[in-house]
Amino acid sequence: MNNRSILSVKTVASIGVCAFAMATASLAQAQDAATTAAPQAAEEQPSEEGAIIVTGFRASLENAVIAKKDRDQVVESISAEDIGKLPDASIAESIARLPGLTSQRVSGRSNAISIRGFAPDFSTTLLNGREQTSTGDNRAVEYDQYPSEVVSQVLVYKTPMASIVGQGLSGTVDLRTIRPLDYAKPTISIGGRGTYTDIGKLNAGSKDTGYRVNASYVDQFANDTIGIALSASYLDEPYQIQEFNAWGYAGDGSAAAPRVIGGSKSYITSTQLTRLGLQGTLQWRPSPNFTSTVDAFYSDFKDDQIKRGVELPLAFGNNLVTLTNTTVSNGFVNSGTFNNIEGVVRNDVFERKAKLYSFGWNNSWKGDDGWNVTLDLSLSKTDRNELVLESNAGTARGENVGAKDTISFTSGRNGTVFDPTLNYGDYNVIRLTSPLGWGGTQIAPDGSAILNGQDGYYNNRLIKDELKQYRLEIEKELDNSFLRSVQFGLNYTDRTKALTPDESFLGLVANTDGLTSVTVPEQFRKGTSNLGFLGLGPVISYDPRELLDAGIYRLVKNPYGDVVVKAYDIHEKVMTAYLQGNIKAELGSSTLTGNFGVQANWTDQNSNGGTATFLGTNANGSPNIGATARRESTDYLDVLPSVNLSLRTASDFVIRLSAAREIIRPRLDDMRASLSYGFNIQNNTALLSGNTGNPDLRPWRANAIDLTFEKYFGRQGYVAAQFFYKQLKSYIYNQDVVFDTSTIPLSNPGNGVTILPFGILNIPVNGEGGKLYGVEIAGTFPFSSITEALDGFGITGGGSYTKTRIAPTPGSDSRDLPGYSKWVVNGTAFFEKWGFNARGSVRYRSTFVGELSGFGAARTRRRARGEMIVDGQLGYDFQEGSALHGLSIFLQGQNLTNEPFVTTDPGAPNQVIDYQSYGRRFLLGASYKF
Repeated sequence: MNNRSILSVKTVASIGVCAFAMATASLAQAQDAATTAAPQAAEEQPSEEGAIIVTGFRASLENAVIAKKDRDQVVESISAEDIGKLPDASIAESIARLPGLTSQRVSGRSNAISIRGFAPDFSTTLLNGREQTSTGDNRAVEYDQYPSEVVSQVLVYKTPMASIVGQGLSGTVDLRTIRPLDYAKPTISIGGRGTYTDIGKLNAGSKDTGYRVNASYVDQFANDTIGIALSASYLDEPYQIQEFNAWGYAGDGSAAAPRVIGGSKSYITSTQLTRLGLQGTLQWRPSPNFTSTVDAFYSDFKDDQIKRGVELPLAFGNNLVTLTNTTVSNGFVNSGTFNNIEGVVRNDVFERKAKLYSFGWNNSWKGDDGWNVTLDLSLSKTDRNELVLESNAGTARGENVGAKDTISFTSGRNGTVFDPTLNYGDYNVIRLTSPLGWGGTQIAPDGSAILNGQDGYYNNRLIKDELKQYRLEIEKELDNSFLRSVQFGLNYTDRTKALTPDESFLGLVANTDGLTSVTVPEQFRKGTSNLGFLGLGPVISYDPRELLDAGIYRLVKNPYGDVVVKAYDIHEKVMTAYLQGNIKAELGSSTLTGNFGVQANWTDQNSNGGTATFLGTNANGSPNIGATARRESTDYLDVLPSVNLSLRTASDFVIRLSAAREIIRPRLDDMRASLSYGFNIQNNTALLSGNTGNPDLRPWRANAIDLTFEKYFGRQGYVAAQFFYKQLKSYIYNQDVVFDTSTIPLSNPGNGVTILPFGILNIPVNGEGGKLYGVEIAGTFPFSSITEALDGFGITGGGSYTKTRIAPTPGSDSRDLPGYSKWVVNGTAFFEKWGFNARGSVRYRSTFVGELSGFGAARTRRRARGEMIVDGQLGYDFQEGSALHGLSIFLQGQNLTNEPFVTTDPGAPNQVIDYQSYGRRFLLGASYKF
């Protein structure tokens, strides 16, 4: 398609080979206290004793090496190069560079993480060790809520241990903020950067430039017994997207019925992302034995999208649509002409607002007699509001009334390009209306409004998510040659998540005066937006929110029960008890370290919802569905043993063996109690069918084993081979099940119609599971290990190969897990010396089942093509002795090859469903620390 940059096979192959040898710009600190003494500049500097202190990116890599070497679990990590300075513009981008991890881009940015071939649903995210609420519909955290500038360290646990509460099945991500009493000295840091997206201002009134600013302050008082850390970050940045979307493809691929595009709903989307992030930590250490820490985090997030495009019913249109002048190859129509097309011009809004609050209070006592006690209390809360506002325009109201279009098209691996004869940017031709009469006649519940077809739709989703957590841990350190200490803990988590839908039909007020369409008033016209990348040219542009506020549109409440049953209220209470022993023993010249233990989870889950039932036909001629309340609950126990052993040799080899029982609780929206059903009547026989959640769902459960071999080169580098195997004992998937209709109150579906005694419900259920296994090769290698002439150069990263066999029901075909990629490769090559720094990074993942958001944020899964993302950074840190010492400047480039996001019909590379281009992003910025 026009203006779309695709890598050649040769380029992909050459970059892929390099990528396998490199990896992520990711680093880590060794323990909680490793947040001490953040680096001072991106350069080697002599200490007071004359030793060389490595700082900046290379110090971060050394911290990552130390963290991986010293911990007994399989861990990946990143840490800030300096206060308020992670290696990437977002946390998700940095995490996605770690070995065995990757991300899916949404609206052009990474905001969710997949670990070891599992979708984000299978991992959990903690903030300072505490579970967090989510801005999504499930448990998975969306990382664009967390400014990279307020996070000092990220730990990714790939194997569990008993003392980690809230761990996931694929892994656990723990975001850490600064502990001011562990920091080296008082510090103030400020920074800012400007952003430019080279794809341009796609929508009328949109932007292609933005900015972000941040500031941090760390200090200690009262003889270092009181510490404070404050961070603030604000961003206002645009994202621009060219989106081709196909309804699907008609035909069966035979000579008589070749596959051809059935319809198109394509847009240019402009997003303005604003976010205020605030973080604060107060520590009090009146004695060396006792520390009290209070944490607070706040995020005010707004994602404001305007989408403009043309929806085209093509082969799936009415019987007047004809197809001529076709060229066909291999059962696929490559080009042709559609006649009698009635296009619908769309100006849609997607507006998401979220406020996230997180508070924690930790009290830790470390006794001189070896008794240690920790009490931790926390609250996480998210208030989210998602508005989808659709509006329609066309040449006339109703099907086969207005002007028709003749559209030529060309389809291929990049989607479809069109050549219309109608000008969709002419305000005198394209008017506000319901061009195809979608939705039928709608009557307001009080009879005050009659809409002949929908002029649009208003879908507002109100979500509240609250999580309270209380934790007590007691540890006894032992003078024992084998058992170093024993930990016992209790944790209670109380979480509630609720969705309230607010849906209405959008209608022109003028309809009550007998008018069927309205020209967009001049004061609301935004000019035209150009869909040239699709060949469709200009389209009329307006903001439907302004028309609604001005009274041109009215809302007619959708009274049907199928709206009511979208609501849910999930209440989940989990009591966790754990016992863990920590070991350290000398075995000749080697040392054995590790831990073993067991965790028990008592879960009580409650679900409130509604039941919608068919009550006949309403005054609109549409199904009338009523709703009744429904409440269900269940409880269950999971016992999770785990062991992590590390054999450390005198020659710097580490061999690890881990085994554990792992779980991840079901998606919260899959546990809804809502139930809706209606009649499917054929030959005077009524079959009841519908869908529901399943409040009785049990977790995904797996038995896992990890074996890793690691060779370290001091603290500067390592190479590792990490093998893992997970046997999924249960799997959650959707299935049609038969149910008895005799216990359900039903109305008469019609005279002479017989109701069958059974019905069909589509419901999430626990299946049999399957297997997932693979290997990860990872490493960090400074070239100075080869020769001092290459000092400052190095590579870091890794690649993973994963296989999966998932058959939810006995005898069924195997299927891929959502988010699963067979190959994931991440790599970074870097140079850092004399204040100069340069990095080039590559992320590759093979094809996977991606999750997209449909209307009203409904989940849609599609097969995505493999993709390779190339990023780069150049920078300079002014050195000691310079008048500008403390100042750092940098230039970052993201998605430098303009890699698209593409989904297709399974097994059909030319049958493109989504083709999204995001363009390249460039960030120029500076930070100053004093």
